[in-house]
Amino acid sequence: MSIMVPSTTPALTTPGRQALDSALQQLHQAAEHLGLDDGLRTMLATPRRSLTVSVPVRREDGRMDVVQGYRVQHNVSRGPAKGGLRFHPATDIHEVTALAMWMTWKCALVGIPYGGAKGGVAVDPTALTTRELERLTRRYVNEILPLIGPEKDIPAPDVGTDEQTMAWIMDTYSVNAGYSVPGVVTGKPMTLGGSLGRKGATSRGVQIAALAALGRSPEGVTVAVQGFGKVGALAAQYLADAGCRVVAVSDVTGAVHAASGLDVAAVRAWVEESGGVAGYPHADALGHDELFELDVDVLVPAALEGVITEENAPRIRARLIVEGANGPTTPAADEILAANGTTVVPDILANAGGVIVSYLEWVQNMQAYSWSSDEVEVKLRDLMEGAFREVKSLATERGLTLREAAHVIGVGRVADAHQMRGLYP
Repeated sequence: MSIMVPSTTPALTTPGRQALDSALQQLHQAAEHLGLDDGLRTMLATPRRSLTVSVPVRREDGRMDVVQGYRVQHNVSRGPAKGGLRFHPATDIHEVTALAMWMTWKCALVGIPYGGAKGGVAVDPTALTTRELERLTRRYVNEILPLIGPEKDIPAPDVGTDEQTMAWIMDTYSVNAGYSVPGVVTGKPMTLGGSLGRKGATSRGVQIAALAALGRSPEGVTVAVQGFGKVGALAAQYLADAGCRVVAVSDVTGAVHAASGLDVAAVRAWVEESGGVAGYPHADALGHDELFELDVDVLVPAALEGVITEENAPRIRARLIVEGANGPTTPAADEILAANGTTVVPDILANAGGVIVSYLEWVQNMQAYSWSSDEVEVKLRDLMEGAFREVKSLATERGLTLREAAHVIGVGRVADAHQMRGLYP
Protein backbone atom coordinates (compact mmCIF):
# COMPACT_ATOMS: atom_id res chain seq x y z
CA MET A 1 0.00 0.00 0.00
CA SER A 2 1.35 3.43 -0.90
CA ILE A 3 1.98 5.66 2.06
CA MET A 4 0.01 8.36 0.24
CA VAL A 5 -3.22 6.35 0.59
CA PRO A 6 -5.12 6.79 3.87
CA SER A 7 -6.21 3.57 5.54
CA THR A 8 -9.83 2.50 5.11
CA THR A 9 -9.54 -0.98 6.58
CA PRO A 10 -10.97 -0.94 10.14
CA ALA A 11 -8.44 -3.48 11.37
CA LEU A 12 -5.63 -1.16 10.24
CA THR A 13 -7.14 2.04 11.65
CA THR A 14 -5.14 2.18 14.87
CA PRO A 15 -4.56 5.51 16.66
CA GLY A 16 -1.13 5.60 15.02
CA ARG A 17 -2.60 5.02 11.58
CA GLN A 18 -5.21 7.71 12.23
CA ALA A 19 -2.41 10.14 13.11
CA LEU A 20 -0.59 9.28 9.89
CA ASP A 21 -3.80 9.70 7.87
CA SER A 22 -4.24 13.15 9.43
CA ALA A 23 -0.66 14.12 8.58
CA LEU A 24 -1.08 12.91 4.99
CA GLN A 25 -4.34 14.81 4.57
CA GLN A 26 -2.74 18.01 5.86
CA LEU A 27 0.15 17.51 3.43
CA HIS A 28 -2.30 16.95 0.57
CA GLN A 29 -4.14 20.19 1.36
CA ALA A 30 -0.90 22.16 1.50
CA ALA A 31 0.29 20.59 -1.76
CA GLU A 32 -2.98 21.64 -3.41
CA HIS A 33 -2.49 25.24 -2.30
CA LEU A 34 1.13 25.14 -3.50
CA GLY A 35 0.36 23.41 -6.79
CA LEU A 36 3.00 20.71 -6.28
CA ASP A 37 3.32 17.96 -8.89
CA ASP A 38 2.58 14.31 -8.07
CA GLY A 39 6.23 13.27 -7.91
CA LEU A 40 7.14 15.93 -5.37
CA ARG A 41 4.03 15.18 -3.33
CA THR A 42 4.99 11.50 -3.15
CA MET A 43 8.55 12.38 -2.13
CA LEU A 44 7.29 14.67 0.64
CA ALA A 45 4.87 11.99 1.88
CA THR A 46 7.46 9.21 1.97
CA PRO A 47 9.96 8.91 4.85
CA ARG A 48 13.61 9.01 3.84
CA ARG A 49 14.44 6.17 6.24
CA SER A 50 12.36 3.98 8.55
CA LEU A 51 13.90 1.48 10.93
CA THR A 52 12.08 -1.09 13.07
CA VAL A 53 14.16 -2.91 15.67
CA SER A 54 13.60 -5.59 18.28
CA VAL A 55 14.86 -4.44 21.68
CA PRO A 56 15.56 -7.14 24.28
CA VAL A 57 15.57 -5.98 27.88
CA ARG A 58 16.71 -8.00 30.88
CA ARG A 59 14.24 -7.65 33.77
CA GLU A 60 15.23 -7.59 37.42
CA ASP A 61 13.87 -11.12 38.01
CA GLY A 62 16.05 -12.50 35.20
CA ARG A 63 13.32 -12.67 32.53
CA MET A 64 14.06 -11.25 29.12
CA ASP A 65 11.34 -9.26 27.35
CA VAL A 66 11.51 -8.11 23.73
CA VAL A 67 9.79 -4.89 22.70
CA GLN A 68 9.55 -3.08 19.37
CA GLY A 69 11.45 0.11 18.70
CA TYR A 70 11.34 2.55 15.80
CA ARG A 71 13.26 5.48 14.33
CA VAL A 72 11.92 7.36 11.31
CA GLN A 73 13.78 10.09 9.44
CA HIS A 74 11.11 11.74 7.37
CA ASN A 75 13.16 14.37 5.57
CA VAL A 76 16.75 15.66 5.62
CA SER A 77 16.70 18.16 2.73
CA ARG A 78 17.11 21.18 5.01
CA GLY A 79 19.55 19.71 7.53
CA PRO A 80 20.09 16.80 9.92
CA ALA A 81 17.02 14.99 11.19
CA LYS A 82 15.61 16.12 14.53
CA GLY A 83 12.92 14.60 16.70
CA GLY A 84 11.95 13.22 20.05
CA LEU A 85 11.98 9.71 21.43
CA ARG A 86 8.85 8.44 23.17
CA PHE A 87 8.33 5.40 25.37
CA HIS A 88 4.64 4.51 25.23
CA PRO A 89 2.89 1.12 24.95
CA ALA A 90 0.65 2.26 22.07
CA THR A 91 3.37 3.68 19.84
CA ASP A 92 3.81 2.08 16.41
CA ILE A 93 5.52 2.78 13.09
CA HIS A 94 2.53 4.77 11.79
CA GLU A 95 2.47 7.12 14.77
CA VAL A 96 6.23 7.61 14.64
CA THR A 97 6.05 8.36 10.90
CA ALA A 98 3.30 10.95 11.43
CA LEU A 99 5.25 12.63 14.21
CA ALA A 100 8.41 12.72 12.08
CA MET A 101 6.45 14.33 9.23
CA TRP A 102 4.98 16.99 11.50
CA MET A 103 8.48 17.71 12.80
CA THR A 104 9.70 18.32 9.25
CA TRP A 105 7.09 21.03 8.66
CA LYS A 106 7.60 22.46 12.16
CA CYS A 107 11.33 22.99 11.70
CA ALA A 108 10.81 24.58 8.28
CA LEU A 109 8.02 26.80 9.58
CA VAL A 110 10.07 28.32 12.41
CA GLY A 111 13.17 28.59 10.23
CA ILE A 112 15.63 26.23 11.86
CA PRO A 113 17.90 24.05 9.65
CA TYR A 114 16.60 20.61 10.53
CA GLY A 115 14.59 17.87 8.91
CA GLY A 116 12.03 15.85 10.84
CA ALA A 117 12.55 12.58 12.69
CA LYS A 118 10.94 10.64 15.53
CA GLY A 119 11.66 7.58 17.61
CA GLY A 120 9.52 5.33 19.73
CA VAL A 121 9.63 2.20 21.84
CA ALA A 122 6.39 0.33 22.50
CA VAL A 123 6.78 0.01 26.26
CA ASP A 124 5.19 1.39 29.42
CA PRO A 125 8.09 3.12 31.21
CA THR A 126 6.17 3.22 34.50
CA ALA A 127 6.23 -0.60 34.57
CA LEU A 128 10.04 -0.70 34.49
CA THR A 129 12.62 -0.03 37.18
CA THR A 130 15.28 2.62 36.63
CA ARG A 131 17.88 -0.05 35.83
CA GLU A 132 15.53 -1.74 33.37
CA LEU A 133 14.86 1.60 31.67
CA GLU A 134 18.59 2.23 31.39
CA ARG A 135 19.23 -1.19 29.86
CA LEU A 136 16.31 -0.73 27.46
CA THR A 137 17.50 2.73 26.40
CA ARG A 138 21.10 1.69 25.83
CA ARG A 139 20.10 -1.39 23.82
CA TYR A 140 17.69 0.67 21.69
CA VAL A 141 20.48 3.16 21.00
CA ASN A 142 22.82 0.38 19.94
CA GLU A 143 20.18 -0.87 17.49
CA ILE A 144 19.69 2.57 15.86
CA LEU A 145 23.35 3.65 16.20
CA PRO A 146 24.05 3.84 12.44
CA LEU A 147 21.25 6.41 11.99
CA ILE A 148 21.99 8.93 14.74
CA GLY A 149 24.73 11.49 15.29
CA PRO A 150 25.14 15.26 15.76
CA GLU A 151 25.28 15.79 12.00
CA LYS A 152 22.77 13.06 11.07
CA ASP A 153 19.91 12.70 13.56
CA ILE A 154 19.57 14.25 17.01
CA PRO A 155 17.00 12.71 19.43
CA ALA A 156 15.32 14.62 22.27
CA PRO A 157 12.88 13.82 25.10
CA ASP A 158 9.21 13.18 24.40
CA VAL A 159 6.36 11.28 26.08
CA GLY A 160 7.79 8.83 28.63
CA THR A 161 11.39 10.04 28.32
CA ASP A 162 13.37 12.81 30.02
CA GLU A 163 16.82 14.30 30.49
CA GLN A 164 18.04 11.11 32.20
CA THR A 165 17.08 9.13 29.08
CA MET A 166 19.06 11.61 26.99
CA ALA A 167 22.07 11.25 29.30
CA TRP A 168 22.06 7.48 28.74
CA ILE A 169 21.80 7.98 24.98
CA MET A 170 24.66 10.47 24.97
CA ASP A 171 26.84 8.15 27.04
CA THR A 172 26.09 5.09 24.90
CA TYR A 173 26.87 6.97 21.70
CA SER A 174 30.01 8.54 23.20
CA VAL A 175 31.35 5.20 24.42
CA ASN A 176 30.99 3.82 20.90
CA ALA A 177 32.62 6.93 19.40
CA GLY A 178 35.50 6.88 21.88
CA TYR A 179 35.00 10.47 23.05
CA SER A 180 32.23 12.65 24.47
CA VAL A 181 29.66 13.78 21.90
CA PRO A 182 27.20 16.09 23.69
CA GLY A 183 25.59 17.19 20.41
CA VAL A 184 24.10 13.75 19.70
CA VAL A 185 21.00 14.57 21.79
CA THR A 186 19.27 17.63 23.16
CA GLY A 187 17.24 18.01 26.34
CA LYS A 188 20.25 16.77 28.36
CA PRO A 189 21.06 17.62 31.97
CA MET A 190 22.97 20.90 32.35
CA THR A 191 26.04 19.03 33.62
CA LEU A 192 26.30 17.20 30.27
CA GLY A 193 25.88 20.20 27.98
CA GLY A 194 22.18 20.93 28.26
CA SER A 195 20.84 24.40 27.63
CA LEU A 196 19.29 26.82 30.06
CA GLY A 197 15.60 27.19 29.23
CA ARG A 198 15.24 23.80 27.52
CA LYS A 199 13.17 22.02 30.17
CA GLY A 200 10.17 24.35 29.85
CA ALA A 201 10.70 25.43 26.26
CA THR A 202 7.71 23.68 24.69
CA SER A 203 5.43 25.07 27.38
CA ARG A 204 6.89 28.55 27.01
CA GLY A 205 6.25 28.34 23.28
CA VAL A 206 2.62 27.40 23.94
CA GLN A 207 2.27 30.46 26.15
CA ILE A 208 3.86 32.75 23.54
CA ALA A 209 1.59 31.37 20.80
CA ALA A 210 -1.52 31.67 22.97
CA LEU A 211 -0.84 35.27 23.93
CA ALA A 212 -0.05 36.20 20.33
CA ALA A 213 -3.29 34.60 19.12
CA LEU A 214 -5.38 36.30 21.82
CA GLY A 215 -4.41 39.72 20.54
CA ARG A 216 -5.50 41.32 23.83
CA SER A 217 -4.56 41.48 27.48
CA PRO A 218 -4.41 38.05 29.12
CA GLU A 219 -5.95 39.38 32.33
CA GLY A 220 -9.01 37.32 33.17
CA VAL A 221 -8.74 35.05 30.13
CA THR A 222 -10.05 31.60 31.11
CA VAL A 223 -8.03 28.51 30.20
CA ALA A 224 -8.55 24.73 30.33
CA VAL A 225 -5.56 22.41 29.89
CA GLN A 226 -6.03 18.79 28.82
CA GLY A 227 -2.89 16.87 29.72
CA PHE A 228 -1.30 18.21 32.92
CA GLY A 229 2.05 16.59 32.21
CA LYS A 230 5.47 17.63 31.03
CA VAL A 231 4.10 20.25 28.60
CA GLY A 232 0.64 21.02 29.97
CA ALA A 233 1.57 21.67 33.59
CA LEU A 234 4.19 24.29 32.79
CA ALA A 235 2.04 25.79 30.03
CA ALA A 236 -0.72 26.24 32.62
CA GLN A 237 1.78 27.82 35.01
CA TYR A 238 3.16 30.22 32.41
CA LEU A 239 -0.34 31.26 31.29
CA ALA A 240 -1.37 31.82 34.92
CA ASP A 241 1.79 33.85 35.52
CA ALA A 242 0.83 36.02 32.53
CA GLY A 243 -2.55 36.80 34.10
CA CYS A 244 -4.82 34.12 32.65
CA ARG A 245 -7.26 32.24 34.89
CA VAL A 246 -6.67 28.49 34.58
CA VAL A 247 -10.00 26.94 35.55
CA ALA A 248 -9.56 23.25 34.66
CA VAL A 249 -6.78 20.70 34.10
CA SER A 250 -6.70 16.95 33.48
CA ASP A 251 -4.33 14.02 33.22
CA VAL A 252 -4.69 10.24 33.04
CA THR A 253 -5.97 10.10 36.63
CA GLY A 254 -8.87 12.54 36.17
CA ALA A 255 -9.82 16.19 35.79
CA VAL A 256 -10.49 19.06 38.21
CA HIS A 257 -12.31 22.36 37.82
CA ALA A 258 -12.58 25.60 39.80
CA ALA A 259 -14.56 28.43 38.20
CA SER A 260 -12.70 31.03 40.25
CA GLY A 261 -9.36 29.69 39.02
CA LEU A 262 -6.92 27.02 40.14
CA ASP A 263 -3.73 27.68 42.06
CA VAL A 264 -1.59 26.04 39.39
CA ALA A 265 1.51 25.84 41.58
CA ALA A 266 -0.54 24.06 44.26
CA VAL A 267 -1.96 21.62 41.71
CA ARG A 268 1.55 20.87 40.47
CA ALA A 269 2.68 20.21 44.05
CA TRP A 270 -0.32 17.91 44.55
CA VAL A 271 0.54 15.97 41.40
CA GLU A 272 4.15 15.65 42.51
CA GLU A 273 3.00 14.19 45.82
CA SER A 274 0.01 12.06 44.76
CA GLY A 275 0.85 11.12 41.16
CA GLY A 276 -2.07 12.85 39.44
CA VAL A 277 -4.62 15.66 39.56
CA ALA A 278 -7.44 13.38 40.79
CA GLY A 279 -8.46 14.17 44.34
CA TYR A 280 -7.01 17.69 44.41
CA PRO A 281 -8.91 19.06 47.40
CA HIS A 282 -9.48 22.67 46.33
CA ALA A 283 -11.43 21.96 43.13
CA ASP A 284 -14.37 19.94 41.86
CA ALA A 285 -13.94 16.64 40.06
CA LEU A 286 -14.68 16.76 36.35
CA GLY A 287 -15.06 14.12 33.64
CA HIS A 288 -12.35 14.02 30.97
CA ASP A 289 -14.90 14.72 28.22
CA GLU A 290 -16.48 17.54 30.22
CA LEU A 291 -13.22 19.50 30.17
CA PHE A 292 -13.41 19.85 26.38
CA GLU A 293 -16.93 21.27 26.66
CA LEU A 294 -16.24 24.00 29.22
CA ASP A 295 -17.11 27.58 28.30
CA VAL A 296 -13.57 28.95 28.34
CA ASP A 297 -11.59 31.38 26.21
CA VAL A 298 -8.65 29.05 25.56
CA LEU A 299 -8.40 25.25 25.38
CA VAL A 300 -4.91 23.71 25.41
CA PRO A 301 -4.80 20.01 24.39
CA ALA A 302 -1.37 18.98 25.65
CA ALA A 303 -1.45 15.17 25.86
CA LEU A 304 -1.54 12.78 22.89
CA GLU A 305 -2.83 12.94 19.32
CA GLY A 306 -6.39 12.52 18.12
CA VAL A 307 -8.30 13.74 21.20
CA ILE A 308 -10.45 16.35 19.41
CA THR A 309 -12.63 14.48 16.95
CA GLU A 310 -15.76 14.97 14.89
CA GLU A 311 -17.70 13.55 17.85
CA ASN A 312 -16.67 16.12 20.47
CA ALA A 313 -15.73 19.08 18.24
CA PRO A 314 -19.36 20.34 17.93
CA ARG A 315 -19.54 20.64 21.74
CA ILE A 316 -16.30 22.63 22.15
CA ARG A 317 -17.08 26.18 23.28
CA ALA A 318 -13.54 27.58 23.56
CA ARG A 319 -12.94 30.42 21.14
CA LEU A 320 -9.25 29.59 20.82
CA ILE A 321 -7.47 26.21 20.79
CA VAL A 322 -3.69 26.17 21.20
CA GLU A 323 -2.24 22.74 20.45
CA GLY A 324 0.45 21.80 22.95
CA ALA A 325 0.36 18.16 21.83
CA ASN A 326 1.23 16.78 18.41
CA GLY A 327 -1.81 16.11 16.22
CA PRO A 328 -4.53 16.47 18.86
CA THR A 329 -7.17 17.55 16.32
CA THR A 330 -8.36 15.31 13.49
CA PRO A 331 -9.03 16.79 10.02
CA ALA A 332 -12.78 16.15 10.40
CA ALA A 333 -12.77 18.05 13.70
CA ASP A 334 -10.79 20.86 12.10
CA GLU A 335 -13.58 21.44 9.58
CA ILE A 336 -16.20 21.58 12.33
CA LEU A 337 -14.15 23.99 14.44
CA ALA A 338 -13.49 26.27 11.47
CA ALA A 339 -17.21 26.33 10.61
CA ASN A 340 -17.99 27.25 14.22
CA GLY A 341 -15.52 30.14 14.18
CA THR A 342 -13.01 28.54 16.54
CA THR A 343 -9.41 29.61 15.97
CA VAL A 344 -6.86 26.80 16.19
CA VAL A 345 -3.15 27.55 16.59
CA PRO A 346 -1.72 24.34 15.08
CA ASP A 347 0.78 22.06 16.74
CA ILE A 348 3.56 22.72 14.24
CA LEU A 349 3.51 26.34 15.42
CA ALA A 350 2.19 26.25 18.99
CA ASN A 351 4.51 23.55 20.36
CA ALA A 352 7.61 24.51 18.36
CA GLY A 353 9.32 25.97 21.42
CA GLY A 354 10.87 22.63 22.31
CA VAL A 355 12.62 22.09 19.00
CA ILE A 356 13.67 25.75 18.85
CA VAL A 357 15.54 25.52 22.15
CA SER A 358 16.79 22.06 21.20
CA TYR A 359 18.33 23.73 18.16
CA LEU A 360 19.88 26.40 20.39
CA GLU A 361 21.27 23.65 22.65
CA TRP A 362 22.74 21.83 19.65
CA VAL A 363 24.36 25.04 18.37
CA GLN A 364 25.92 25.64 21.79
CA ASN A 365 27.23 22.05 21.86
CA MET A 366 28.69 22.27 18.36
CA GLN A 367 30.45 25.54 19.25
CA ALA A 368 31.46 24.49 22.80
CA TYR A 369 29.71 27.64 23.99
CA SER A 370 26.73 28.57 26.16
CA TRP A 371 24.12 31.31 26.39
CA SER A 372 22.37 32.75 29.42
CA SER A 373 18.73 31.93 30.10
CA ASP A 374 17.77 35.47 29.07
CA GLU A 375 19.54 35.07 25.71
CA VAL A 376 17.77 31.75 25.11
CA GLU A 377 14.42 33.31 26.04
CA VAL A 378 14.91 36.20 23.61
CA LYS A 379 15.87 33.87 20.75
CA LEU A 380 12.89 31.60 21.48
CA ARG A 381 10.44 34.50 21.61
CA ASP A 382 11.80 36.06 18.41
CA LEU A 383 11.44 32.83 16.44
CA MET A 384 7.99 31.98 17.83
CA GLU A 385 6.54 35.45 17.34
CA GLY A 386 8.10 35.79 13.91
CA ALA A 387 6.61 32.47 12.79
CA PHE A 388 3.19 33.43 14.19
CA ARG A 389 3.22 36.74 12.29
CA GLU A 390 4.06 34.94 9.05
CA VAL A 391 1.29 32.38 9.53
CA LYS A 392 -1.28 35.00 10.53
CA SER A 393 -0.37 37.21 7.58
CA LEU A 394 -0.68 34.40 5.03
CA ALA A 395 -3.93 33.16 6.57
CA THR A 396 -5.44 36.65 6.34
CA GLU A 397 -4.12 37.27 2.84
CA ARG A 398 -5.38 33.99 1.36
CA GLY A 399 -8.41 33.25 3.52
CA LEU A 400 -6.85 30.16 5.15
CA THR A 401 -7.05 28.73 8.63
CA LEU A 402 -3.90 29.07 10.72
CA ARG A 403 -3.22 25.34 10.23
CA GLU A 404 -3.54 25.58 6.47
CA ALA A 405 -1.27 28.64 6.39
CA ALA A 406 1.33 27.02 8.65
CA HIS A 407 1.46 23.91 6.45
CA VAL A 408 1.66 25.93 3.26
CA ILE A 409 4.71 27.74 4.66
CA GLY A 410 6.39 24.65 6.13
CA VAL A 411 5.70 22.29 3.24
CA GLY A 412 6.57 25.01 0.75
CA ARG A 413 10.01 25.55 2.27
CA VAL A 414 10.81 21.84 2.24
CA ALA A 415 9.57 21.55 -1.35
CA ASP A 416 11.80 24.48 -2.33
CA ALA A 417 14.78 22.76 -0.71
CA HIS A 418 14.08 19.56 -2.66
CA GLN A 419 13.86 21.44 -5.93
CA MET A 420 17.00 23.48 -5.30
CA ARG A 421 19.05 20.41 -4.38
CA GLY A 422 17.77 18.34 -7.30
CA LEU A 423 17.68 14.56 -7.48
CA TYR A 424 20.96 12.64 -7.17
CA PRO A 425 21.09 9.96 -9.91
